[in-house]
Amino acid sequence: MGKVSELYRQRVAEGRIRPDAAQQSVLPHLDRVLEDVAAAPVPEKRSAWRAFLGVGSPPPAAPVAKGLYLWGGVGRGKSMLMDLLAEAATVPVRRVHFHEFMQEIQAGLNRARQRGDQDTVRPVALEVAAKVRLLCFDEMQITDIADAMIVGRLFQVLLEQGVVIVTTSNRVPEDLYKHGLNRQLFLPFIALIRQRLEVLCLDSRTDHRQGRVTGGPVWFCPADAQARAAMDAIWSELTGDAPGSPQRIEVGGRSFDLPLSANGVGRSGFWDLCGKPLGPADYLALSRAVEVLMIDGIPRLSASNYNEAKRFVTLIDALYEARVRLIASGADQPEQLYNEGEGSFEFERTASRLREMQDAQWGRDPD
Repeated sequence: MGKVSELYRQRVAEGRIRPDAAQQSVLPHLDRVLEDVAAAPVPEKRSAWRAFLGVGSPPPAAPVAKGLYLWGGVGRGKSMLMDLLAEAATVPVRRVHFHEFMQEIQAGLNRARQRGDQDTVRPVALEVAAKVRLLCFDEMQITDIADAMIVGRLFQVLLEQGVVIVTTSNRVPEDLYKHGLNRQLFLPFIALIRQRLEVLCLDSRTDHRQGRVTGGPVWFCPADAQARAAMDAIWSELTGDAPGSPQRIEVGGRSFDLPLSANGVGRSGFWDLCGKPLGPADYLALSRAVEVLMIDGIPRLSASNYNEAKRFVTLIDALYEARVRLIASGADQPEQLYNEGEGSFEFERTASRLREMQDAQWGRDPD
């Protein structure tokens, strides 16, 4: 059985991780998760359809292992620890960004509705449970009412099936979906987290992303004519002076256009990507379609353009998870784009990621 603590020490010895006392305090809890899930009895293998019909062994009567909800500020190493956990696991495991996972679930729910299922969540959850015993979610955020209304039932079925859940978040559970519509319907999910997951704060004072060495400029501000000329020069260098053409991105039977694309490089203005009604599925599809994305003219963000700012946060999450190289011009440095008003707290994580994505090695194979 692997141990996260052993992998962590190995990475420190190799110089790939800077030792951090707060991170080290979490390691025994991650090791405990792996020990518990490895020792738990393996449920009888059943197809999702047989499980839905109740054929075969019933779900466990009690939790076989307790999961983990790890929360804390941006850049503290939560995602890195999640990666180590998934690497050390010896049971079927999946590590996925929460946005991406919920998009898959929503697609499954649509299929269940088309079949006429009365309980649309259960068969979708059973399909997931049939494939994994350890499910690792990175960056749990609940901002969409559609996700908020089904996530409790989804987790309930997964946990009944013996799936152990580990998730990271920037917020304590009680702050999830804060001020959301019909939030009282969401509160049982918070209680479920407290009951079935160990809630732990990664209380580090260090934002490890800020310490990275940046390479050549990939963020230009202000977004003026000089920034435009610099962006044009980079486009020419990356594409071999190709003129580029629009690229159609297909998403679940519909499509949207990336204004300019050539040789794996995409380019767009901020409003082309964030001023239109696009969502996580669109940005995930975009992140799979390009190796480098150039965004011109990111404005200052505030309550006056809240919807566009929210889409921008989702876009950066998708690009970050896919390790897409980002080159952009903006009204200011990332930390100064969104300083006050609703959404500014959530943007701290986005600013930290934007800073990390300026690293010269970002997007490249670490080997």
